[in-house]
Amino acid sequence: MNYTMIKYILGWIFNFEAAFMAPSFVVGLIYQEKAAFALFATMLLCLAIGTPMVCLRRPKKAVLYAKDGFVSVGLSWVVLSVMGALPFIFSGSIPHPVDALFETVSGFTTTGSSILSDVEVLPKCILFWRSFTHWIGGMGVLVFMLTILPMSGGYHMNLMRAESPGPSVERFVPTVKSTAKILYGIYIFLTLVEIVLLLIGKMPLFDALTLTFGTAGTGGFGIKNDSIGSYTAYQQIVITIFMILFGVNFNVYFLLLLKKFRQGLKNEELRAYLGIILAAILLITINIAGKYSSIFTALRHAAFQVGSIITTTGYSTVDFNAWPTFSKTILVALMFVGASAGSTGGGIKVSRILILARSVKKELKQYLHPHIISKIKMDGKPVEHEVVRSINVFLVAYLFIYAVSILVVSLDNFDFTTTFTSVAATINNIGPGLDLVGPAANFGLLSVPSKLVLIFDMLAGRLEIFPLLLLFVPDTWKKF
Repeated sequence: MNYTMIKYILGWIFNFEAAFMAPSFVVGLIYQEKAAFALFATMLLCLAIGTPMVCLRRPKKAVLYAKDGFVSVGLSWVVLSVMGALPFIFSGSIPHPVDALFETVSGFTTTGSSILSDVEVLPKCILFWRSFTHWIGGMGVLVFMLTILPMSGGYHMNLMRAESPGPSVERFVPTVKSTAKILYGIYIFLTLVEIVLLLIGKMPLFDALTLTFGTAGTGGFGIKNDSIGSYTAYQQIVITIFMILFGVNFNVYFLLLLKKFRQGLKNEELRAYLGIILAAILLITINIAGKYSSIFTALRHAAFQVGSIITTTGYSTVDFNAWPTFSKTILVALMFVGASAGSTGGGIKVSRILILARSVKKELKQYLHPHIISKIKMDGKPVEHEVVRSINVFLVAYLFIYAVSILVVSLDNFDFTTTFTSVAATINNIGPGLDLVGPAANFGLLSVPSKLVLIFDMLAGRLEIFPLLLLFVPDTWKKF
């Protein structure tokens, strides 16, 4: 274990967090809010801790092996969340530490679940920070760090793989730093395009920025109590489109940049992702048509909610908790499917679902024809056994954490739908669940133990489980 390198990375996490808070601090100065001093105090504290960790005893050995990468990522997200909660506490916006940590973890993990019943009373700078955590967490702070810092020594792909969502992460170009820059370049470009389109639709600048942060990171913190319900149809359609776009594997965008249109558009995960979305929209539109004045209104709300749930954004235009059971069941299923690997979305991921389905098909074939040799393929290429094994292990760990979480949350003695979907909404980084944690409600009614479990679930879901679990394995900390 390269402890010196891990300490060095954590030092930069503190320093970067101070820098990330700077725009929110400026917003506080513009609106002349006292809460800006809470952000400034946290920035100073981050720098006071981070600067010595970076400047004193720099690592002689810059190599990061897989274990070091997982530990660095796990600890970084814990540090990021704890320090990110301080502005909420210092400003008095969320005085309870566990509630403040829940809100912050929900922000950074791009979950969007909230303990707040009235977000409109928060200072603008705190609202900005709350939404900006989505944008930071969407692509990953360590991926951002790789684009900025002159880190040498190799093996930094282990950092990117540990933080990026999906069963596999590959270099676009020979160096990890260049790959990270391409990822952030695409991310920033899509973010700016959405902001411009919302401004064209006459959305106020503050709203356009904060809602785009939530869309880009597929987070879903709204700045109004009705989420996106009070915005115009045009603005809702723009957000719908960009939620779906940010749920696409960024590899596809890179291929399109290289003008490899056929290869990009033939991506099997992309086709499955869009196919699931279209089928869900069609079924829900038919099911809810009688609830709205026209089929087009039903279509708009269905498209928005399907895009919001499958990409794990969590925005809402209506209280879908009041929809028929059939539609709600489809939305719950989409919570588990999630977005594409290599996107900013959460959930199990479409690529994993495809590989698992093909694994079942392969096994059925071999029952019928024991001597047949068949391989699971994606995009015409064989899927390595190691990838299939890792997906199976991921699913087992996922189901185990899910089951234990439901048992703990059930001690609050709420109805089963509330309990089940509160865990589904957090481990899949969705945001709202159903019933008492639905889009018109919040998670504030849960007990402290339940909130702590859901905080763990949000982090585990965002980090694909293993970087967080490794922190609790004793062998992780041993020197071999």
